[in-house]
Amino acid sequence: MFINHFLTIKTIIMVTITNFFEVQRKDGTTFVSLELTGGAEIIQSQNTGKYYVTVRKCRIPSTVDTIVAQTMIGQRLPGEVVKVITEPYDFINPRTGELMRLQHSYAYSSDSKLENAIGHTRVMEVASF
Repeated sequence: MFINHFLTIKTIIMVTITNFFEVQRKDGTTFVSLELTGGAEIIQSQNTGKYYVTVRKCRIPSTVDTIVAQTMIGQRLPGEVVKVITEPYDFINPRTGELMRLQHSYAYSSDSKLENAIGHTRVMEVASF
């Protein structure tokens, strides 16, 4: 009797805490924002057609202080950095000085279901700000 066993491998998508920032609120109080970095992606340039590697980054607020945030750098967490459609806004590329009109941002998502994937980009609709 031959029994065929299938091994199911579940891939867990992870982000890495790569930096932190102390942010000042309008009322003068501060909090620590953690920078999350997703996995590497290979993207094809729309201008040159050449491929390059990039990562998505976003920041999320935290309740930890700077000492704890420093110890968290390098820690991996389940989830991903996803592209979020936003109202159009102007952005100046700090490397080139080019003014660009963007209508997306990046945000952390703990939902790792990939059925909403569009190519390599997960797109989430959000309410207007």
